[in-house]
Amino acid sequence: MSTRPEALLALENGMVFHGLSFGAQRESAGETIFHTGMTGYQEIITDPSYKGQLVVMTTPHIGNTGINFFDSESDRVHVEALIVKEYCDTPSNWRSKKSLAAFLKEFNVPAMEGVDTRYLTRVLRQEGSLRAVLSTQDLNPDSLVQKAKNTPPLEGQNLAKTVSTPHPYLFKESSHPSKFHVVVFDLGIKQSILKRFSKNQCRVTVVPCSATSNDVLNLKPDGIFLSNGPGDPAAVKNMIETAQKLIGKKPMFGICLGHQILALALGGTTSKLKFGHHGGNHPVQHLSSKKIEITSQNHCFVVDPDSLPKTAELTHVNLNDHTVEGFRDTDRQLMSVQYHPESAPGPQDSTYLFNEFVAMMEKNL
Repeated sequence: MSTRPEALLALENGMVFHGLSFGAQRESAGETIFHTGMTGYQEIITDPSYKGQLVVMTTPHIGNTGINFFDSESDRVHVEALIVKEYCDTPSNWRSKKSLAAFLKEFNVPAMEGVDTRYLTRVLRQEGSLRAVLSTQDLNPDSLVQKAKNTPPLEGQNLAKTVSTPHPYLFKESSHPSKFHVVVFDLGIKQSILKRFSKNQCRVTVVPCSATSNDVLNLKPDGIFLSNGPGDPAAVKNMIETAQKLIGKKPMFGICLGHQILALALGGTTSKLKFGHHGGNHPVQHLSSKKIEITSQNHCFVVDPDSLPKTAELTHVNLNDHTVEGFRDTDRQLMSVQYHPESAPGPQDSTYLFNEFVAMMEKNL
């Protein structure tokens, strides 16, 4: 018989799930989403893009490989809570240094196992992402449901400012020679993206999302990058205004939240998906080549295709729901994708996009 404390997950629709705690003993609220990746839970929970979200893993066994020193995407856990079917507290992997439970407790993040995650995922697919509260303290179902209903929705929240670096810094990863200088707006940057730039002969300066256009241009970049990140893109108003001032000045590249902000800066609009795209198995078609890429994704919002200006050429489309996955504005030296070509966790079908951005900077020298 387990001695783990009880944990409850309450959704805004009134549903309550019972399970056992294996993380921090506390209460956490946010929006519940499901992730369909088979591997990569360390990258997922440390990705700043998951700020404000309780993540349900559809893979039934989580924790088997523990936590290592290499795969984190930031210096902390960003998910509000983790929900799994079955947790393994005795990891077996040559790189493992600690258990998932120990890692979550280190950052005061709650987690629970024993949930029928297949059923919960079906609920989220049918009703959409739902606000929820996970608690090991308040075990009153009615109380928790009310707290879930009172949780602020993701719409209208500028979460990028809560995860962005407070000060500029130079990213140093490898001994690769640097031919280009890329200034990265940190909206919730993943370390894997910075590593990709480093491997592509780029010296990288990371700046806060509050940096001005003059701040960036004074750094004399060869290219400007807008990173992934959490929350509602339309709420990051200062970043949209800054991007508007920078478009056309230097080659620009956006991923995920950065992609959405570039679209807004061009005069486009965004909207919230029913349950978002979260996983490493999303098919995307590259329109010019007709090739299919299996991609890693994590986003709740999407660019409205009819809102893009005529100068923006659609380059990639999601094959599941036909949403915008990428566009390019050649005249303004701008490219952008919704998914994660840095592929952490994988697959690695789309890493060529970093080469395309480097080629854009090379042409502009």
